[in-house]
Amino acid sequence: MADETLGVGGLALRFAFALALVLLTFNPSGHSYYHWIAAGFPAIDALQALAGVALLIGWVVFITATLRSLGSAGVLLALAFFAALVWVAVQFGWLTAGTRAFVWIGLVVTAAILAMGVSWSHFRRRLTGQADVDEVDSR
Repeated sequence: MADETLGVGGLALRFAFALALVLLTFNPSGHSYYHWIAAGFPAIDALQALAGVALLIGWVVFITATLRSLGSAGVLLALAFFAALVWVAVQFGWLTAGTRAFVWIGLVVTAAILAMGVSWSHFRRRLTGQADVDEVDSR
């Protein structure tokens, strides 16, 4: 059986993939799928369509895993936690309120929640000793 522990490396890898998915889809630097499509809209070529389908597959995988493991309430709680964290950072002057900064923070928070969603089953198993099972084999 494969090693079922998550570890820091596994969590970092999941976060890196989530961050890549989010930033490849959109980021304020002007280098993203959104900007690539917007530059020639409404014309879309085959490479843009292929990239769009690949990004869509990534989003479906991450969102499905996140909603299955965290649920809607868990996602809302994670959003509330990160919103409060940003509020604390602004209140203590660690972060200045600026639109561009908040867009980047929102993108990183989105990636963090997606990474948490695809990792949560591992955390829950480690904390409680109970495994999540999605399918039951009825033989």
